[in-house]
This record gives sequence, C-alpha cells and structure tokens, in this order.
Amino acid sequence: MSTSPAPLTIDIVSDVVCPWCYIGKRHVESAVAQWRAAHPDGEVNIRWHPFQLNPDLPLEGTDRKGYLEAKFGGPQRAKEIYARVSAAGRSAGLELNFDGIKKQPNTLAAHALIAYAQSVDEGRHADAVVERLFKAYFVDGEFIGDSDTLIAIASECGLEAAATRAVLTEAATLEQVAHQDTSVRQQGVTGVPFLVFNNKVSLSGAQPPEVMLDAMKKAVA
Repeated sequence: MSTSPAPLTIDIVSDVVCPWCYIGKRHVESAVAQWRAAHPDGEVNIRWHPFQLNPDLPLEGTDRKGYLEAKFGGPQRAKEIYARVSAAGRSAGLELNFDGIKKQPNTLAAHALIAYAQSVDEGRHADAVVERLFKAYFVDGEFIGDSDTLIAIASECGLEAAATRAVLTEAATLEQVAHQDTSVRQQGVTGVPFLVFNNKVSLSGAQPPEVMLDAMKKAVA
C-alpha cells in the first residue's frame, strides 16, 4: 500500500527584476507538476522571500539606460549578457522583452505586495501576484515601482485595492520587508534565485527541473 510523502515546503528567495528568478519559477513549476503526478495526495507549499538586487535604488526608480551603464558598462555589454538569458528563457517557455524595460524600479514595494498576498486568504493569491509581477516587468514593460501599478496588479489577482494601498504605504511594512532582505543576506544568500526544500536541501540558481525534483525527493526522504 502506497503512502503519501511528507508535506513539501519550498522556500524561494528571489527578486521580481531577476530574469533567472522568472526562469527558476518555471523550472519549479515543472518540477512540482512532476512531483504531484507521482504523489497526487502530496502537499506542496511555496513561500516567497524578498531579496533586492538593487536595494540602494531610489524609491522612484532610475533611468534604465543609466542603470545598464553602471551595472554592465553600457547597453552593448548588457545585450550580450541578455542574449544568453533570453535563450534560457525561451527554453523555459518565456519570451523576455528586455528592450521594453524603460525604467529600473526599486522592488521594495513589490516585495511588500508579495508578502501581503501570502498573509491573506491562506496565501492563495501569492503565486498569481508573483507571476503577474514578473510578466509586468519582463514582458509588458510596466514600471513595477509605481504604487498604482502594483495596486492594479493586486486587484487583477483578487486582492482588495484599498487594503493593498494601505499596506504599500505603511512605513512599518516596508521596513519589515527590508529587514527580511537583510536577514536573508546575513544567512549567507548572495544571489538569487535561492531555494530551500523542507529546511534541509538548498539549491542556488535556476537549476533544471530534474535537479529540483531530485532535491524534493531528498528533502522528504
């Protein structure tokens, strides 16, 4: 007689302006689909944790061209790097539109939105919010540093607009998210995505689905 495996919790440290995190999300989804096919009664919980790639950016964001200049030495070098990322994205079923990004956002408020989504209705809106934030930035060219944009995204995903606005404008909430970011770094996380399975097995980077599936098996063994 087969038995259900132990519940599986996947903690994902990521940033919504990290293309490898978007690709990693697709790989997680593929691995989880395989896991659920093998364990129909198995419980899987995903929790998102904040990591800002650019925590020092002004809250109003900054010009993308100047950002690329500072980070990569200019658009041409960025184009070379993004060509490799775009190819990895296509392999994961994503068409990343780097040219559509006109302004580089500070992601503190976006992370606050994710945290809020995880805290209400048993977190059932969280995946939709994370997915929509990635799509807004990497596909639609939306400025996700803008509170009105974030509230519109929240509403699309089933969250109440007024409550979301209250959360995103509350200094204590933003400070808490910033503290969580700092705490993750103090634990040794220096890059994202970073995944932890059942607090036992960790993976760094957008590993292939089969690697993630293997980590899941080890985590519940």
